Amino acid sequence: MKFEYDVIVVGAGHAGCEAAAAAARLGAQTLLITMDMHKIAQMSCNPAVGGIAKGQIVREIDALGGYMGVITDRTAIQFRMLNRSKGPAMWSPRAQSDRTKFSNMWRETLENMPNLNMWQGCVDRLTFDADGKLAGVHTIEGADFKAPAVVLTNGTFLNGLMHIGRVMFEGGRISEPAAHGLTEQLRELGFTTDRMKTGTPVRIDGRSVKWELTTPQAGDDDARHKFSFLPEVSRELPQRECYTVYTSPATHDILRGALDESPLYNGQIQSIGPRYCPSIETKIVTFADKNEHQLFLEPEGVTTQEYYLNGFSSSLPMNVQIAALQTIPALADVQIYRPGYAIEYDFFDPTQLRHTLETRLVPGLFFAGQINGTTGYEEAAGQGLVAGANAALKVQGRPEMTLGRDEAYIGVLIDDLVTKGVDEPYRMFTSRAEYRIILRQDDADMRLTPKAYAVGLADERRYRLVEEKRSARDAFIDFAEGYSVKAPDINPTLVEHNSAELRQSVRLADLLSRPQLNISILADALPEVKAYVETIPAERREEILEAAEILIKYRGYIERERLIAEKIRRLEDVRIPAHFDFESLHSLSTEARQKLCRIRPETIGQASRIPGISPSDVNILLLLMNR
Repeated sequence: MKFEYDVIVVGAGHAGCEAAAAAARLGAQTLLITMDMHKIAQMSCNPAVGGIAKGQIVREIDALGGYMGVITDRTAIQFRMLNRSKGPAMWSPRAQSDRTKFSNMWRETLENMPNLNMWQGCVDRLTFDADGKLAGVHTIEGADFKAPAVVLTNGTFLNGLMHIGRVMFEGGRISEPAAHGLTEQLRELGFTTDRMKTGTPVRIDGRSVKWELTTPQAGDDDARHKFSFLPEVSRELPQRECYTVYTSPATHDILRGALDESPLYNGQIQSIGPRYCPSIETKIVTFADKNEHQLFLEPEGVTTQEYYLNGFSSSLPMNVQIAALQTIPALADVQIYRPGYAIEYDFFDPTQLRHTLETRLVPGLFFAGQINGTTGYEEAAGQGLVAGANAALKVQGRPEMTLGRDEAYIGVLIDDLVTKGVDEPYRMFTSRAEYRIILRQDDADMRLTPKAYAVGLADERRYRLVEEKRSARDAFIDFAEGYSVKAPDINPTLVEHNSAELRQSVRLADLLSRPQLNISILADALPEVKAYVETIPAERREEILEAAEILIKYRGYIERERLIAEKIRRLEDVRIPAHFDFESLHSLSTEARQKLCRIRPETIGQASRIPGISPSDVNILLLLMNR
């Protein structure tokens, strides 16, 4: 029995699973501690992964050698590529997963991973050696585990308190105990902590739904659409439909009449909740002019009758939730498995972290996931991977791994947290990324796998697959740049697709730049192009051609954004000394001095993104750094 490790990860949610896997992949002897080994990677809310900007994060996790994409694909029961009507910077994959199979596959993956052990227990405090250095953790069962690096991924469990109407009870999730002790200890160590709130909807027995009164919503038929870049990973389960229904004025009347019993409105809940995933009671107050709200009945698995009612998150009393549901025709005879509820929990101001997600106050201690004030499985998993990797790298004495805002959505996420902090549960959106065109979901492997391979997160086979794809993509672009298309050969096709006819020969790349045309259309019209396309291996052909076509169509925008990113990145190269005395800089505004002292930016680039830091403040800092 081992009690000494390199890295200990506390919590086996989405952040903890990726953290433990990353540390173990880097060769660190790792221990993952969880309250319940039957709830590993539990989908506490919606059994879905991805969505707008979140799908990009999952593809980045996969490109970095993580497992969320692989396990989502293998347990997916519906897959959709969102925003296909927009440009590729906005395309976002999303999948419904079988909740039970998702958790079981994560457990199977972790239990069979070299360098990784698991322990079922509840951590109540960190331990320190005689010199005050982090030494490990202690559990309520009396176990002491030693490690110089600890990653806390406690989710909603720290002093968790659940609300169903005026009924309150402790817990980190429904029917699971809260965790006590860590918040109090960290507060004594000087950490700033606060409370946040989130919620989840009612779960419905599908046998009680009048399905003929719902509208089916199918997924994508294209089996190519998936999260993982690995060719052998595929969607293995039968696909299921989701269904839509709508609330009505009668629904709203019942909900509105019970607002005095809502913990959100009667003063029972004081903490801050998510703006972008509001409860149904918040919707009827905020959008009082709306007569209906769309709801989605989403299956929880292949065989279960349990359905998740997306859009109906609530903490109202159980009888109110049921009465409101019964006003929806398809749910007139509804039978529920459990009501929706709200949960309050502790989080820590993420400006207390470095970009590695190591805390400034306690070297060797890392935070990832909802403990940092974020919401969402994907945001948690991305943080977990970075924290777990850096915990292992620190123990091994190797250089740290960070991701820039122009490298990954995960980089945007972490920089926002560390630099700006949070005043509500943080959720990723494409609008948060200023370099959306170069952070597309289709090229996450091109951007990140070489970096992951250099660190040791991605194996040689994954790296080779990426380089083969890059080589084939670039070869096709070279072909398109050099191949001349004669007007008589292509004009009939151009007329057919409402594109202007040619008067003289042009390059194939110029034709591909036209929005009405794509490689498939031109290959059908031009035998030599078709012959070239067929030289690309069939199993990866569509992926390679899509990557080439995007670069050709959007190269002007991509190049412009890359130049801007490189210009801004120069500010990241100007380091600020660790103990720089900002308070003595009276040429800065009082607000700037206060914020710089609190956040302690590591570079001029980070300082420039702190709210309240003006361009003139940045110029003063540059002068002081002799730049």
